Amino acid sequence: MPADKYPPFRTAQPAAGDSGPPVLTVSALNQSVARVLERTFPLIWVSGEISNFTRATSGHWYFNLKDDGAQVRAVMFKGRAQYAGFTPREGDKVEVRTLVTLYAPRGDYQLNVEAIRRSGVGDLYAAFLQLKEKLEREGLFDRATKRPLPAFPRRIGIVTSPQAAALRDVLTTLRRRAPHVEIILYPTPVQGDGSAQRIAAAIDTASARAECDVLLVCRGGGSIEDLWSFNEEVVARAIAGCSMPVVSGVGHETDFTIADFAADLRAPTPTAAAELAATAREDWLAELRVHAQDLTRALRRTLTEKAQTVDWMSRRLVNPAAYIQHERVKLQALQTRLSHATRVPLTQMRHRLQQLSTRLAHQLPDTAHARRDVSDLARRLHGALAAQQLRQRQALAGLNTQLELLNPQRTLERGYAIVTDRQGRVLHSPAELSARSQITVRLAQGSAEVDIAGVQPRLD
Repeated sequence: MPADKYPPFRTAQPAAGDSGPPVLTVSALNQSVARVLERTFPLIWVSGEISNFTRATSGHWYFNLKDDGAQVRAVMFKGRAQYAGFTPREGDKVEVRTLVTLYAPRGDYQLNVEAIRRSGVGDLYAAFLQLKEKLEREGLFDRATKRPLPAFPRRIGIVTSPQAAALRDVLTTLRRRAPHVEIILYPTPVQGDGSAQRIAAAIDTASARAECDVLLVCRGGGSIEDLWSFNEEVVARAIAGCSMPVVSGVGHETDFTIADFAADLRAPTPTAAAELAATAREDWLAELRVHAQDLTRALRRTLTEKAQTVDWMSRRLVNPAAYIQHERVKLQALQTRLSHATRVPLTQMRHRLQQLSTRLAHQLPDTAHARRDVSDLARRLHGALAAQQLRQRQALAGLNTQLELLNPQRTLERGYAIVTDRQGRVLHSPAELSARSQITVRLAQGSAEVDIAGVQPRLD
């Protein structure tokens, strides 16, 4: 191996006069081999069967991982073992995520285990991820659809097995925190064949009956196989379609199921689910007491301020009789001012009017003579008009007499007649007539239609 690839090793000093390569100590050799193993093999998954399992008082796990042809030592330190979710037993088939290394003090090649799961969990986990991705694409886990829990639930439903230890924990927690809340159990198996369908049916029943304010879906911890019923699609869809908010409390804090993502709120444990669903009665009472104290202080402060206001107003309040007398004096003063304000301008206006009247009298001309002239002219005009009217009446009478003399009606009354043809033309000569023609003869008292039998020339 290249000399600059690894840190320098602690070597034994060569004997005096030796010129060969440096001699490694056993510790340096084991350290070098450990580094080669750790850099050559990254974190990998290894499957095998548990044997010689030992749990030390320190909490570390020591065991052998074997198959039909070989075995290897393995160690899982306490910091990793506490998150395993189960304790392996002799003969368990498991899969471990491990770092290949060397235990230098003994020179033993071993596996430093980071995570452990039961054999076959890899397939289950792949199915878990596949279903989670599918439902997430459908929006089943969308945060915008999550419903808030009611602040004051009156009735809480629980979907779990009646024999589950988780039920006792939930009931104990609710009885301690909120003894006033009514609890309804929707019993169902939470493990085994067909349990997923029965869990979904219990959730659907609770949703259809709608008698609870919030629904808890819970069970205790276990392996991924034990919790697999809560990773089924039918359970996730039942939770998402529930008519009330759903709190999921499945397994321990490190356990995550599809039901946790579909629920409106995920609790790390069944007990935590009960704590989230119902706020402690004592907390509400303590908050109410705080609010009551705040209201009392506010009321007292308001009463104190109002009392001070009353005192201030009472000091400003005067005797009604004194107030009326004061206002009467003010009114008299205002009347005096008003009288003075109106009398002075009125006097001034009268004096001004008198001055203007005097000036107008001086400026007006003497109209008596003009009035006498107008009266004389009026008499003369009246006499002239009367004489003119008389003359015009006399002339009109003369013209009327002449007009009567020239009136054709008077001529007709004396025995004359007017002869016209059918076109209304006045006929003057027999030559204008023809035999068998028709003429109109107008007389004083009317007219007559006459047919001409014959016409004779004029006889002298």
